[in-house]
Amino acid sequence: MLCCFRAHVQMMNKEITILEDDSDIREICTYFFTNEGFKVNSYATIEDFYAAHTKPNLFLLDVRLPDGNGLDVCRTLKNDQQNKGIPIIMMSAHMDIDVMMERAGAEHFISKPFDLDQLLAKVVALTK
Repeated sequence: MLCCFRAHVQMMNKEITILEDDSDIREICTYFFTNEGFKVNSYATIEDFYAAHTKPNLFLLDVRLPDGNGLDVCRTLKNDQQNKGIPIIMMSAHMDIDVMMERAGAEHFISKPFDLDQLLAKVVALTK
């Protein structure tokens, strides 16, 4: 139990920004990561995402969005001096993993539906 508590305490200073248009997935991820001790910013559109100007420890981006493509957002973040060092996890139910990694330059890809514990392990590893 102490081991889990220490991991939870270490995540309290970590911040995740989620860009996901599906409200169910966005709310579950927000709730889950908040309970794991992360500060979470979540957005349904690219417009709201860019307007917020967040500087998290990790971006979690969907590919298919109502006002654009998460792959383009990923490339934009990776080409931006202030954000290029921030890890990005892409998620999609519709893309091939190899194609996604090549096109976007993200650190990791997770396909939907996904296991929250596996996603958490990847997030923790990328935000150490």
